[in-house]
Amino acid sequence: MDPREARARFRSLRDAEGPVESAELDAVWAELDTVRPEEMLGRWKGAEFDTGHPLNGMLPKAGWYGKTFHSLQDAQPLICRDATGKLYSNLELGRGEASLWTVEFRGEPTATMIYDGRPVLDHFKRVDDTTLMGIMNGKEVPPDGPFYYFLLERAPEAEPETGTAPGTTSGTGAEAAGPREPGDRA
Repeated sequence: MDPREARARFRSLRDAEGPVESAELDAVWAELDTVRPEEMLGRWKGAEFDTGHPLNGMLPKAGWYGKTFHSLQDAQPLICRDATGKLYSNLELGRGEASLWTVEFRGEPTATMIYDGRPVLDHFKRVDDTTLMGIMNGKEVPPDGPFYYFLLERAPEAEPETGTAPGTTSGTGAEAAGPREPGDRA
């Protein structure tokens, strides 16, 4: 499979109804280009691949929308929707927020989000200019998985800004300061 075929296969797996085999996703991953953390700044809408992983279905139940990367050191890994439809950073579920780094995974250095409060890493590769493939990895995950597979697509510009869940605060208080543009410091 070459990179063009991998992108086409990714799209068909993304649109598939029902379970997807991890081996198929791994074959696609192997052919995709790596991505630099700086290229990921902004808001992303997420979705999962149903591989039978124990996490499958849990994030959608929590109202998971996607991820927002304000800067390399200011990443919101679990943007969720509350009961009214408002987006917020779910600090409780994520045990804080995250940062973006370049980390080697499967022999390639690529953008990786590292959670502040969990031993979890999300590795990313580029499908195209507006789509990323992600693999969640962590301290408790054996070298051969099972991994949690997901995708991110650039969110529409008109999507409302994120805050924190009602009754919560982040360590910086930055969410209360109002909207931030990608690259703004907290």
